[in-house]
Amino acid sequence: MRKTVKPRDKRFKIAHREALIGVILVIINFVWWYGFGYGLGSEKVENYTYVFGLPAWFFYSCILGFIVMLVLVIISVKFFFKEVPFDNEEGDL
Repeated sequence: MRKTVKPRDKRFKIAHREALIGVILVIINFVWWYGFGYGLGSEKVENYTYVFGLPAWFFYSCILGFIVMLVLVIISVKFFFKEVPFDNEEGDL
């Protein structure tokens, strides 16, 4: 017996693409945070440099990283995400 396959809703394709963008953003955030946090923060405390009174590793990983990720998320949502209706009709996607 042969199964009939319904054509996939176009909203799933959009949702999968947007989920992939979200995963990529999370990976970028983790690499940024880990790189600066453990890269600069693994020195002895006496050798730390400070930015605005904060250790450089903390400033770059947490403060600047948050600002960079905020900008990346805003750009991603503005240019790559689409408005998707949640009702049953597909509309003009």
